[in-house]
Amino acid sequence: MASEKVVQADGLLGWVDRRFPLISLYKAHLSEYYAPKNFNFWYFFGSLALVVLVLQIVTGIFLVMHYKPDASLNAAGIPVAFASVEYIMREVPLGWVIRYMHSTGASAFFVVVFLHMFRGLMYGSYREPRELIWIFGCLIFLCLMAEAFFGYLLPWGQMSYWGAQVIVNLFSAVPLIGPDLAVWIRGDFVVGDATLNRFFAFHVIAIPLVLVGLVAAHIIALHEVGSNNPDGVDIKAKKDANGIPLDGIPFHPYYTVHDIMGLAGFAFIFAAVVFFAPELGGYFLEFNNFIPADPLVTPPHIAPVWYFTPFYSMLRATTDVFTWVFVLAAGLGAYGFYRIQPRTLVSMGGIAAMVLLAIAFRVFDAKFWGVVVMGGAVIILFFLPWLDHSPVKSIRYRPQWQKWLYGIFVVDFIVLGYLGVLPPSPAGQIISQLGTVYYFGFFALMPLWTPLGEFKSVPDRVTFQPH
Repeated sequence: MASEKVVQADGLLGWVDRRFPLISLYKAHLSEYYAPKNFNFWYFFGSLALVVLVLQIVTGIFLVMHYKPDASLNAAGIPVAFASVEYIMREVPLGWVIRYMHSTGASAFFVVVFLHMFRGLMYGSYREPRELIWIFGCLIFLCLMAEAFFGYLLPWGQMSYWGAQVIVNLFSAVPLIGPDLAVWIRGDFVVGDATLNRFFAFHVIAIPLVLVGLVAAHIIALHEVGSNNPDGVDIKAKKDANGIPLDGIPFHPYYTVHDIMGLAGFAFIFAAVVFFAPELGGYFLEFNNFIPADPLVTPPHIAPVWYFTPFYSMLRATTDVFTWVFVLAAGLGAYGFYRIQPRTLVSMGGIAAMVLLAIAFRVFDAKFWGVVVMGGAVIILFFLPWLDHSPVKSIRYRPQWQKWLYGIFVVDFIVLGYLGVLPPSPAGQIISQLGTVYYFGFFALMPLWTPLGEFKSVPDRVTFQPH
């Protein structure tokens, strides 16, 4: 059998390649990684998320050079941490640009990630064999939320301080260990210097390391099984004589140029926000956060940043009366177990579990269940690959009424986010409760509604029309 001729690079590149698999990595992940040829604009957001991550790390390094995580007061009676941010804004050359790029980048990160996740939801990118890619993505989302929360405290403004106070106090609702857990997170009995220092350490060192590792795992898992596409068709099923997918094109140079176009559009919008509206009417940077933190003065309305508000609305929607909805859901679950497998060990165990859960909903207070609902809104995303029982992956080939369900889900999420910004009101609470029920019902009932209806036939190969 003739041995395959291996072509090695010369010069410095060849010297490096003989000691580190540079060329093979380049081929595996760029020039010889074949992606479906029918990517549309929804596929901009994965690469944009990577760009924003690099932007946040670079701008964060420059901010750390001048920031001081110290809650004590200086000679002027202003917290040192707050004064250091003011110093960056007013005295450091181009410090205001770096700070606004970092704060705008935080919101841009969530915009891009939300759109990236919604694309996966539409086109079934979480389905077999891409379950692990989706799980890594959900872990990235969790880390991103933690990173944003820890960083939110660092400016030590009024909303930073009181927002952290409210969120950390939520952990005290955990039965038995709640109060001790809240003290452990704060590092003190109140949000203070110890809290600021540990949040700074997590924001600057711990979470970014985990985040970068998860992003690498996400990309490696993606390139192992291949990218999904708007048709949900596996391009590896149809290959030519050389083993190259018939409907695949090399990621480089085709999709690197494709993504650069998306990056250019993103850069225009990002620059417009940074230079003309970095606060964006108080949604990206709250006006109260330009006031030094004062533990003796509580703002009239405390609300988290916009990207936390959908989950914050679910927290506020969980009142003592609303827990009866959970009891009803547990009762329906028990009835479902009885109807599916009556008088079997599985059904009896399921009914017992539902009854115990219904009792628990009334034993523990609404604050605890609010925390559970807020966390469950993210945790339920991890189970999406096993909740969706549709015979097709892509929304393109699903019944029209299912597309309406997806559309209502988007509107529901936006409305919950908007209500989370507003002060509590009776009408807002009812809408939030209905929105919370729809959010969880959308996912929890997927095994029932996703297989229903008339589905369009999925083509053997991807459908593609050149731009």
